[in-house]
Amino acid sequence: MTTEQRTPVCPGTHIENQPFFDAAADGRLTLKHCEDCGRFHHYPRAICPHCFSDKTTWKDSAGNGTIYSFSVMRRVPQPYALAYVTLDEGVTLMTNVVDADLDALAIGQRVKVAFRKTDGDVTVPVFVPA
Repeated sequence: MTTEQRTPVCPGTHIENQPFFDAAADGRLTLKHCEDCGRFHHYPRAICPHCFSDKTTWKDSAGNGTIYSFSVMRRVPQPYALAYVTLDEGVTLMTNVVDADLDALAIGQRVKVAFRKTDGDVTVPVFVPA
């Protein structure tokens, strides 16, 4: 069942994640990438969680991935899907799946990034079926 979409809640922004939200406002999904070990990581932070290098940069993601896990929240005025999406770059994000039949979502389903304004006027990445 596809339902009216709820407005996402505004996340907290700070100096380490502001470029992530600025890119989202421009319609881009960007991730932190370590120049030493070559791995992406999320949640954005200055130090690589894999090798502890401080040589991290922002790189754009293609925004394609698969649903790792999800839960449909139904006991709310506007049902919605909360999901972990594993991007093709290897990182997993907690996000919402939108514009989808909530009864047809499946683990392993391919999704692609979209963007929505929050209740605090910050743009966040969400995902739609591919």
